[in-house]
Amino acid sequence: MRQKFARFAWFVLAVQIVVILWGAFVRASKSGAGCGEHWPLCQGELLPRAPELPTIIEFTHRITSGLALVVVAVLVVRAFRLFPAGHIVRKTAAWSGVFMIGECLIGAALVLLGHTALNPSLSRGITLSIHLINTLLLLAALTLTAWWARRDPAQPAASVTPSVRRSLALAGAGLIVAGVVGAIAALGDTLYTATTLAQGVQQDFAAEAHPFVRIRILHPILAVIAGFYLVVAAVRIMSAKEAGQRVWYLGIALIALVVTQFGIGTLNIILLVPIPMQIVHLLFADALWITYVLFAAEVVRPLAAAERTEFRLAEAAGQA
Repeated sequence: MRQKFARFAWFVLAVQIVVILWGAFVRASKSGAGCGEHWPLCQGELLPRAPELPTIIEFTHRITSGLALVVVAVLVVRAFRLFPAGHIVRKTAAWSGVFMIGECLIGAALVLLGHTALNPSLSRGITLSIHLINTLLLLAALTLTAWWARRDPAQPAASVTPSVRRSLALAGAGLIVAGVVGAIAALGDTLYTATTLAQGVQQDFAAEAHPFVRIRILHPILAVIAGFYLVVAAVRIMSAKEAGQRVWYLGIALIALVVTQFGIGTLNIILLVPIPMQIVHLLFADALWITYVLFAAEVVRPLAAAERTEFRLAEAAGQA
């Protein structure tokens, strides 16, 4: 039963990622006002008649968001039925439900406040930032629900020093800050599109430039700093004698994703942030965040000793 629940939890996470990517397409295609300032109705109707393309794009996002809400609700109910009181999977599933409700409320606020399409207000940057942070927390909760569903994590390992915990916390905070700045920078690219790289640079440093444009130059700087710190922290943790095999594998994946993101981000800028590249960049950003969450979880709450032995025996049997 736990294996089926874990598979379902990974499916719920995948659904959420699809919703996130489609939401980015809504923003990049300037279709956020496709349903007007109406919520939960679209253009004042339950089902819009003869909709134009922006309306179709926005309405599709609402449908997929509704699906995401339903599957998260099912996940929470199943977690409370399958796992005993006090189990960590109950807690992570419950937080998934809280953050999913937050996603719906923030999404509704974006529409009702008119923080969509070509709105350049600074308040839109604030709601967008809150939306991004809530989304990352939702992904983290869903990831941990799926990760711990098949096994009971041990209590925090005695070997996890305060400096390691601090490094993990700073690395996570760095990813969140870089993500928030990146979301605002992407909004600046949407509202103030440059036709050449030189024009984009001129926009970034123009005295009259909008704050969303000025912040575009800040995103790659913060991304490099956060990525470099994450790599250094991962290598340090992986080098410790107590580091398990899973920590090592996840650390390698983490480093590879950081390097890949640097490459995608650079290509994204050179190509003047076309929509497909924006979607790819966001996809790998989500993958990086999920891998970081798994890495941190395995460092702080690794597999219990008995389960780790069972895992190694299974590996040995497979190799034989």
